Amino acid sequence: MKQLKISCNIDVFETLDELPKDVQSLMNKAHNARSKAYAPYSKFLVGAALELSNGEIITGNNQENAAYPSGLCAERTAIFYAHAQFPEEAILRMAIAAGSEHKEAETPIPPCGGCRQALVEYEQLQKKQIELYFMGTKGQVAHSNSVENILPWIFDKKAL
Repeated sequence: MKQLKISCNIDVFETLDELPKDVQSLMNKAHNARSKAYAPYSKFLVGAALELSNGEIITGNNQENAAYPSGLCAERTAIFYAHAQFPEEAILRMAIAAGSEHKEAETPIPPCGGCRQALVEYEQLQKKQIELYFMGTKGQVAHSNSVENILPWIFDKKAL
């Protein structure tokens, strides 16, 4: 037997102000999208904003439904729309802001596993890394150079 060690590298900024201005703007769009989320059951609001290679900014937010599996996360709402409308454009980066209506979240909240899987598929499809920036409702912002970095042992088409 051998042991396999898998790790990832994440940069953590203490505040939004430490980010480059264009990333601050993208994160502000994610916060704005979060404010429009439909989450009457979980009260957990998520907003996502992504930048395409043509300069377009696409936003999305989580959409819940009383039949829970019928809802959709903010990240997938944004990325599916982006690919449907601009299939030839690469996704350069995504900003995510998340947190409960009941309390402030000062530590970064990463995408769920389902969103990581969907995002890594698009990263592989476009053969170009997608930068991720994610945070709670305020405070620290985490940065990963790629989706695969936060999902290091990926399940992909080679397994099918």
